[in-house]
Amino acid sequence: MRYAAGAMDLLVLGANVTCWGVIVVVWIAAAVREAGTRSTVRVRGSTEIGMVVLAVAAVAAILLVGPSILAPFTLEAPWVQMIGAGVLVGSTLFAIWARLALGPSWSIGPQVATDRGLRTDGPYAITRHPIYTGLLGMLLGSALLGGLGQWIVLVAAALVVTELKIRSEERLLLATFPDAYLAYRERVPRLIPGWPAPSARRRP
Repeated sequence: MRYAAGAMDLLVLGANVTCWGVIVVVWIAAAVREAGTRSTVRVRGSTEIGMVVLAVAAVAAILLVGPSILAPFTLEAPWVQMIGAGVLVGSTLFAIWARLALGPSWSIGPQVATDRGLRTDGPYAITRHPIYTGLLGMLLGSALLGGLGQWIVLVAAALVVTELKIRSEERLLLATFPDAYLAYRERVPRLIPGWPAPSARRRP
């Protein structure tokens, strides 16, 4: 029994290290490759300082709350961890696809490369923010692999931070591509693939 538990712990650790490590490598490699091809015609938006505060608060909450209070929400069943592994791997592949599809238009803060136009194909035809979809899915997968518990706090905090960042980016995109982005927003869901877009939900 102890051997099985130890093997599962190694599987959880290996899956997390591999997937998150691949994301770091892809991001660094893409940044190096695109360093000389980034557009100089960019519109910059404002960065929400609340995102930084919430990120720090999330880490502090996990350390302070600890596993004891959230122990009732811990589910270390093998089937939960297998679902988590599937979500983690699938989300990793989706995030990489979205990052490579965006190419030199990617930036840390809210920016729009006006000369490259609005990206609406590939993963951007599935969700409007596929990189966030992938990264949030990875967090959820890692949380499931860890049995949820205290990791629920991290997932919830990441959702709040992502919501703030998306609002900043969408304000900038609407100001830069008013007609095109409005039409795009009406037909493509924000984060969840397959979730009905606003125009679809309004149909009788």
